Amino acid sequence: MLFSLKTLLSIQAKGENNLQYSEPINALRFLSADAVQKANSGHPGMPMGMAEIATALWSKHLKHNPLNPTWFDRDRFVLSNGHGSMLLYSLLHLTGYKLSIEDIKDFRQLKSKTPGHPEYDINIGVETTTGPLGQGIANAVGMAISEKMLAAQFNKDDIKPIDHYTYVFLGDGCLMEGISHEACSFAGTHELGKLICFYDQNGISIDGEIDNWFTDDSVKRFESYGWQTICVDGHNVEEISEAISKAKEESKKPSMIFCKTTIGFGSPNKSGTADVHGAPLGDEEIEKTREALGWQYPAFEIPKDVYDFWDSKKSGAEKNATWENSIKSYKDKYPNDSLELERRIKGDMPAKFEQNFLDFLNDCNTNNLPMATRKASKACLDFFVKEMPELVGGSADLTPSNNTFSASSTTFSSENPSGNHINYGVREFGMSAIMNGMVLHGGIKPYGATFLVFTDYARNAVRLSALMGLPNIFVYTHDSVALGEDGPTHQPIEHMVTLRSTPNMDSWRPADLVETAVAWKNAISSLSTPTCLIFSRQGTSAIERTPEQLSSIENGGYLLEEHEDPNITIVASGSEVQLAIDAAQELKNESINANVVSMPSLDVFLKQSNEIQNKIINPNKPVLVVECAHPNSWYKILNRSDKVIGIETFGESAPGSELLEHFGFNKDNVIQTAKSLVND
Repeated sequence: MLFSLKTLLSIQAKGENNLQYSEPINALRFLSADAVQKANSGHPGMPMGMAEIATALWSKHLKHNPLNPTWFDRDRFVLSNGHGSMLLYSLLHLTGYKLSIEDIKDFRQLKSKTPGHPEYDINIGVETTTGPLGQGIANAVGMAISEKMLAAQFNKDDIKPIDHYTYVFLGDGCLMEGISHEACSFAGTHELGKLICFYDQNGISIDGEIDNWFTDDSVKRFESYGWQTICVDGHNVEEISEAISKAKEESKKPSMIFCKTTIGFGSPNKSGTADVHGAPLGDEEIEKTREALGWQYPAFEIPKDVYDFWDSKKSGAEKNATWENSIKSYKDKYPNDSLELERRIKGDMPAKFEQNFLDFLNDCNTNNLPMATRKASKACLDFFVKEMPELVGGSADLTPSNNTFSASSTTFSSENPSGNHINYGVREFGMSAIMNGMVLHGGIKPYGATFLVFTDYARNAVRLSALMGLPNIFVYTHDSVALGEDGPTHQPIEHMVTLRSTPNMDSWRPADLVETAVAWKNAISSLSTPTCLIFSRQGTSAIERTPEQLSSIENGGYLLEEHEDPNITIVASGSEVQLAIDAAQELKNESINANVVSMPSLDVFLKQSNEIQNKIINPNKPVLVVECAHPNSWYKILNRSDKVIGIETFGESAPGSELLEHFGFNKDNVIQTAKSLVND
């Protein structure tokens, strides 16, 4: 709805209490609108419409310290409607984070601190990357889970080192996205009472008034999830503040504060319309908006009293110091818990982890047995979860198939908030985005599982994990057509190509228990790269290795069979490694010497030096790759004359062994293809 100037001014002036905030509120509006105008690109409408909501939260309730953005017990703030990024940047600048007015002017420019959508940078106060709608609220659910878990594990009756809220701004678009249902339903079930959200109900999206395509009764929707719902005037600071206080009083239910707002508030000709959603106001309309709202300052000029109003450095430092003092008392009274909490916050590995892992790896090598690698993964989890209490697992309703419930697992629930296994339900996308939030919060290291083929559902959250540099652990089982009778809907073909082509992502497809242990260790030890662990339903052989081979697995690829003067190199991953070994043995009988390379992680292998790569794969000899997946991943290590035995069609429904034979994953085909390469 397009409001008249008179109506806008009456809303602006509503209540004496709102008047005292008018200039601080308008500072948010005009920093945002002016930055969008300067960039000639962006979304001014949301910041202009949510300015009062931001003022109520950030000036009255948010616990944060601009001088120490990484303070562990800070409240988390997530801008799920990330297109309104200038609202966040304006808040960070005004409250005292390391975001200058020049950075504001640099909005949407190359290598600026103020990109078009928020990108994770905790040093300037940006808690997560948002923009793909709905994922911010899912990240926030993950943050709230981590807070609840850690509080249950470390808080005492007299000292609570973990005691903060997670706040979220979101809009109509976030709630249209299906992931919002996945995450918010989950949050209600698990009684995440410290999750407080603000729904910017402006009724406008890019295509116009949402009444034409989004008519949900959102209040009833969230009540059915088990949330507390509160409806307010989104332009009344005191009313919003009272709603926040009420939300804080509710300890079990997450809260959704429904805020009726006008998008582009203050713009005489564009407020309440799609025209102000995703385009600059225009110089003429900005000047009219200045006049309408009584903002007399030129672009990017903020008066001192407004800066003084927003400055949170002193108050934030005081709150931070109070917490530090409580931590000192905690350390004195609970020294063991204190040391463990400190380790978790820092993200350090347990003291004896490396040696304990080497002992475990040697035991795996000594007692290696044939098994599906999903079962090998379970054996590894039994070790890692016991070693690392911060390792929290889960599955999207496939726990028995994914083998993700360890011997040390208990189920996370409202009755058992310290549990380390999460039943996510059928929520692959939601699970992955929630995991991102858990990592972002800190103190928890999550892993989440589904079938490899269902990475299609989870894809965008997995991508954002890589973009943010989050060391998440994604467990994907049922890795090929060998899963069998479930058919092509469940048989991954192109999925490893997609994962391997994602920047800053490591994928591992191990061949047996030993490689599985190394893959898990690399995933757990990663600092800034997510890992996909890809496991089989079909059985794999127990491969014998020398100590040198054992230590070489971490290179991503290594020689299992080596000849001084090979005729060919056969490269394989996962369950096809034994097939490559068997074919190489037969080729010996025909005077063909085949080196065999196990390549559990092509991603990691490609990070090695040319010297290491050339030592493992002779660049002057033909190469044959054998992998039960689409071949496109492999051409970085191949010449044009080399070959891949892979799959470029969808699968079939049949027993797995029959399918492997049908698609050419048999010894005879490998031998014949190798011979053709040698004889060419």
